[in-house]
Amino acid sequence: MLRSTMLALLAATTLLGTACGADISDRNILSAGGWPGINSDARNSNSTEVEGSRSLALDWSRPIGGTVATYTTIAANGQMFVTSNTEAGCNLFSFQMGNGRKRFCNRLNPGVSASTPVVDGATNIYVGDAGGMNSFNEHGQPRWRTPVVGTPISAQFTPDGNVLFVTHLGEIDVVAKQTGKRVTAPFQLVGQPDFLAEPNTPVRSDGEGLSDCVTGGPACPVANTPAIDMKTGQFYVTLWRPGAKSASLVALQYIDGDNPRIEPKWSADMLDSGTGASPVLSEDGSTVYVSDNIGRMIAVDSTNGKTKWVHDLGYAPWGSPAIVDGLIVPAGGENGHLLALRDAGDRAEVAWEDRDLNQLGAPAQAKGSTGYTVVRSGSDDLALVTFDTQTGETVASDVLPDARGVTSGTSIGPKGEVLTSSYIGELFVFK
Repeated sequence: MLRSTMLALLAATTLLGTACGADISDRNILSAGGWPGINSDARNSNSTEVEGSRSLALDWSRPIGGTVATYTTIAANGQMFVTSNTEAGCNLFSFQMGNGRKRFCNRLNPGVSASTPVVDGATNIYVGDAGGMNSFNEHGQPRWRTPVVGTPISAQFTPDGNVLFVTHLGEIDVVAKQTGKRVTAPFQLVGQPDFLAEPNTPVRSDGEGLSDCVTGGPACPVANTPAIDMKTGQFYVTLWRPGAKSASLVALQYIDGDNPRIEPKWSADMLDSGTGASPVLSEDGSTVYVSDNIGRMIAVDSTNGKTKWVHDLGYAPWGSPAIVDGLIVPAGGENGHLLALRDAGDRAEVAWEDRDLNQLGAPAQAKGSTGYTVVRSGSDDLALVTFDTQTGETVASDVLPDARGVTSGTSIGPKGEVLTSSYIGELFVFK
């Protein structure tokens, strides 16, 4: 009896130690198997290890109640999270994958529609609004709120398990995942105004310039989500400094340990007319890919900011590309078409292209050389296209009923479900 009791206590202690241990791998921080962030992962790859289905059918759709400008994120258990620019009622929503039922909805400050929720392995979410970063549990109950300057564009996780985010006004914060307490002092990308020297300097509101974030215009200094190298803690941000003629790609280092801090590494002024696309990091961390608003795709050496190559797409992408094993599928844009580039080291080569497909969405790559994006179908309709990422061949095309305009991202669920939402505010789920 005594031996059994001791064994039970030992087992309980072991389980408790495992539950509370410092397992901070990428897989355990993120919601592995879902689509945990705006561009899926830490490097913004717009890809998943889930096997992609080539035979999809519309399972359900539902209106959100307002415009949707960001991706839908998905936890490993299939719970979905999306923000919307609603005039009244909720603007943060959670739905069940299986049937589209609302799990919860909350009302946050204006600006939340510019922030995509990020979800961790415990199905806690982290989402910004004007003046703060918020965390909620899977039931929508608040966990903490951290005041900031500006509106946080979607967050990332650091290698040691903290939450890193940049506000649209250029404040970088790293906070503890459990409490929201700052781990580092705020780092200002554009500096702080000196009100003693210039007392008439206007104070920017936490939502000022957000409308420029859609295209990455000059009124929104940081319009996109950082990409972070989970091995080194180095991360990459697009930045339009006040008064600059063009936007920059900036590299910074998150240093953990006894004296956690943010340190700048390099800055490259290269993004003509700004960018509405987040930087994407290659699998080996050696290259950062970024596009600008004059239609160029640029490969950059991650160690020093030097340009490796520039490729003219012929249109300005409306979002980030999907990148797997050096195969780059750019997002859609006005007069954009579906194509893929191959990184050849010192140049980009066109792997394939289909000029008959007017791409109006953001692509996503799944395991099994399968990709998804939204294209124009006929004169006004939109359709979800399934394509072979190696050849560009269209495998299937499924119309989005009554959808118009453009879509806001493509996400892949833990069982191969494919989600997209129209900008006018309807969510479509294919299985």
